[in-house]
Amino acid sequence: MANKKGRSKKIKKYRKPLNLNIGMMIFVVIFIYVVVCVIMYFQTSHIVRYEVREGSLATDTVYRGVVLRDETVVCADTAGYVNYYAWEGVRVALNDLVYIVDETGRLNETLESMSLGENSLSDQELAEFTNEIANFVHGFEAAHYDGTYDLKYSLKNTVSKLANANILQSIEDLNTASGGNLVNRAHAPATGIVAYWTDGYEGLTAADVNQEIFDESKYEKKWLANNSLVAAGDAVYKLATNENWSIVIPIDPVRGTELEKDGYVKVRFLKNQYESWGATKLLTNGDGNTYLQLSFTNSMITFLSDRFLDVELIVEDETGLKIPVSSIVQKEFFLIPENFIIPGGSNGGESIKRQCYLEDGTISDETVEVEVYYFDSENKEYYLDSSILSSGENLYDAEGVETFTVSKRATLIGVYNMNKGYADFKQITVLYENDEYAIVKPNTKYGLSVYDYIVLDASTVRDDQFINQK
Repeated sequence: MANKKGRSKKIKKYRKPLNLNIGMMIFVVIFIYVVVCVIMYFQTSHIVRYEVREGSLATDTVYRGVVLRDETVVCADTAGYVNYYAWEGVRVALNDLVYIVDETGRLNETLESMSLGENSLSDQELAEFTNEIANFVHGFEAAHYDGTYDLKYSLKNTVSKLANANILQSIEDLNTASGGNLVNRAHAPATGIVAYWTDGYEGLTAADVNQEIFDESKYEKKWLANNSLVAAGDAVYKLATNENWSIVIPIDPVRGTELEKDGYVKVRFLKNQYESWGATKLLTNGDGNTYLQLSFTNSMITFLSDRFLDVELIVEDETGLKIPVSSIVQKEFFLIPENFIIPGGSNGGESIKRQCYLEDGTISDETVEVEVYYFDSENKEYYLDSSILSSGENLYDAEGVETFTVSKRATLIGVYNMNKGYADFKQITVLYENDEYAIVKPNTKYGLSVYDYIVLDASTVRDDQFINQK
């Protein structure tokens, strides 16, 4: 459409003025700040403090050892069927009846044809079975399942010996009725405790023990069954002739030396949780490995049926300051002789007098207060921070007569103390440690004290770094 003068009229879009919302701007700024803080938090290593407390770590260790006894294998004089009458684990005297030999087999036939009536177990006999089963259940481990067969043969022999004991009184009647001697009696050749199994280790001594002995896949235990046929010269039982016995375990040389020095160690037998004190003796046998012999004067009969035992050495718990292993760090220091350290600095600490050069080039000396991190009383040397000294610097003694050139270095283990707000290295003496914690000697001159705060993870800080404690 044209106006009166014939000119066209243009229509322009109205632009609204920019209206800034101050609340929205503040929100955006805060949001960006939060995002940046979160990113920086995850990209920064965090320094966490740990409060030093008194504590202890148990140093108990479980070992599997081989049992050594004074054992004598007794062999049959004549061939025949063996019937045992002495229970396993019973002490027999010289010439006590242990077993009989039925040379013809007529004894079993005769007994089967006779009615001996019913027999019941006495309380003592029933207790024999109960204790045997209870001990097995308590000490059973799936890793040593072959012990189940030992229980089987042991119970079977016990049943047979009980039955034989009940008919022993009838043998004389049988001999009279048969008109002859059906059996030969075998008596103990010496005093000892009877066992009805062999394994070829009866003559083993502590000096003979080697790593191959502990390979139980090659170990074979032979049970001597009741009513079995034996030839003359076959093993029929064995006697443990001495109450003194021992266990030999493989051990770390350092640990073994410490235990031998103590003389005795408390031992817990895992089979029945029985505890006893064993005399210690360190062995270095022909195979080059180190073994510890634990000798006992009692309880041999309790483990008469065992050649291998799991034992726990119960030593005193290490007590001191308990700290995490992650807080331990190593640091290098200069070693300075004792006579070059000047006591009584301006702040009550120690000082050194070192050579320096004046502006005109003349040689002089200056006294610098230093922090001591450790004193080696054996070598009479102080450990000083390498950031204070430089290799090749010359030090003077208190009188300024003798000189010493700084060069010797050594390493200390310690932690970073953060009581003063910065990472301050403190030397420690570790008494014992495991994978997680260490026990540190308390009350050392340059070390830690209870309730000090240390850096939990030493890898997150550097020397003298200021710390924002958390």
